[in-house]
Amino acid sequence: MATPTELPASGAWRPGDEPGKRKFFTFATDRRFALDSGAALSDVTVAYETWGHLDADASNAVLLCHAWTGDSHASGSAGRGHSTPGWWNDTVGPGKPIDTDKYFVVCANVLGGCQGSTGPASPHPDDGQPYGSRFPVVTIRDMVRSQARLMEDLGVRRWLSVIGGSMGGMQALEWAVMYPHRVRSMVAVATCMQATAQQIAWGAIGRRAIGLDTKWRGGDYYDAEPGEGPTEGLAIARMVAQVTFRSDNVFTDRFGRELADKATVGDTLGMWQRFEVERYLEHHGNKLATRFDANSYLSIGKAMDLHDVARGRGSLERAMARVTAPTLAVGIWSDMLYPAYQQRQIHEILRSNAVDCDFVEIDSPHGHDAFLINSDQLAEPLERMLAKASKTDAAG
Repeated sequence: MATPTELPASGAWRPGDEPGKRKFFTFATDRRFALDSGAALSDVTVAYETWGHLDADASNAVLLCHAWTGDSHASGSAGRGHSTPGWWNDTVGPGKPIDTDKYFVVCANVLGGCQGSTGPASPHPDDGQPYGSRFPVVTIRDMVRSQARLMEDLGVRRWLSVIGGSMGGMQALEWAVMYPHRVRSMVAVATCMQATAQQIAWGAIGRRAIGLDTKWRGGDYYDAEPGEGPTEGLAIARMVAQVTFRSDNVFTDRFGRELADKATVGDTLGMWQRFEVERYLEHHGNKLATRFDANSYLSIGKAMDLHDVARGRGSLERAMARVTAPTLAVGIWSDMLYPAYQQRQIHEILRSNAVDCDFVEIDSPHGHDAFLINSDQLAEPLERMLAKASKTDAAG
């Protein structure tokens, strides 16, 4: 792994880089794309990947929505164009729970992202230079609207299912609220209907870390040499987030109180001697900086903090009353970031509206990341939900 002085100013994918398995769809070429913030974008690109084949009647399309630092590469190996393996390799593929021999699976990098979709590192159509500080605030709803444009281009009229975890679950919820007639079923994993004050607080700490990095330069750092970008701020933000992704028990069992840096003179203790858990966090912070962009981290994190399905819709009850799709809500008992009570709330409010909704809780000590680590526990519920949606769709 690159040392801090070797880290690129941005880990964003740029036009001209190896595309890997990405495909690209561009819209808003003749009419600007309006955002919730009041701003508008033109020449918007969505980077996406697909697996499987679309049926003649376009009835087998499944949309996967990725989490904060995810991207379109949900399934597949690392290689040219993709620095990491697919984020849901155990779940998506031939014969797997989301079976690409049966379903046409789509995953798009979100608006504001840094892996091919229009975001802060993308060239501004006016001058070809990165948007940087000029990139506007985007919301989860803006992300979903961009996916709806892609949906039309793909010839899909209705998703068999929209599936997502964490921020991906926020997108799934907004799909079901915004476009109830375009969603046959929904799976919302380790997510919420509204970001809570504590969830916003965690995001605010990460934003502050990036904003205080002098190499961030107000968001305009893309011409910086390796080692001169805001990678330290991004790494710290990731370290903070990494703590919320796992549980106390997992950290204790794995690292205990072991020191990574041993005393060099007798029993002398130094202020900056690291514990093993510190070395782990630093590793993950620097690892993210090799493949992600600080401005995208800010943009997507802000969208998560702004997430509230009730915004502009009167109340949470009125917003969720728009959902008609059968739903699977999934919680994780050890999740400290999006506690299981939030997924139970989704289950309860939909059941009160007579929507077919099941609740499943993953039994894992791994915290928020358990939906990626213990995906085996999702296999049967996912297969059941997709089979039910397929049967219902076929029936009418």
